Amino acid sequence: MKTPAAPEIKAVTVDPKTTALIMGDLVNQSCAKRPRCLAALPAMKKLLGEARAAKVAVIYSLPPGTATADIITDVAPAADEPSVQSGVDKFFKTNLEQILKDKGIQTVIVVGTSAEGLVNYTGGGAALRGLNVVVPVDGMASVEAFAEQYVAWHMTHAPIISPKVTLTRTGMIKF
Repeated sequence: MKTPAAPEIKAVTVDPKTTALIMGDLVNQSCAKRPRCLAALPAMKKLLGEARAAKVAVIYSLPPGTATADIITDVAPAADEPSVQSGVDKFFKTNLEQILKDKGIQTVIVVGTSAEGLVNYTGGGAALRGLNVVVPVDGMASVEAFAEQYVAWHMTHAPIISPKVTLTRTGMIKF
């Protein structure tokens, strides 16, 4: 079997008024124990700061059995930033879709751990709901690099989902 070519990475400009940054599952119980997630934290922290400065809506997600207090301090939520709690698809049995609708969101930037769970399912779910999805490859972490590569490929090749996805890097996003 031949490995496919890496998907194209593109610069992207988003409208802060209609964009949300989803900070996914960055809790001590998982991210802090994964070297690839810890390595991605500086890029996610920088993106979070830029998003907040541009007044982009920031929404956190939590895996089951955790609380916002478990989020790694460097990327912890501000008091007014909402969170949802669910398994890999953060739309499942949460009010994430309503939060996005209430804020007039048309584009989501999805970062976090694990790539093959949260990024794949929540990003895919957002695309299936008609939202544009921005996936920074340096902002999605997994236990293994292969999972990150797979998600990058999947998000840019999956039927219905791929036309709504832009693969980028955190430093290539302009607000």
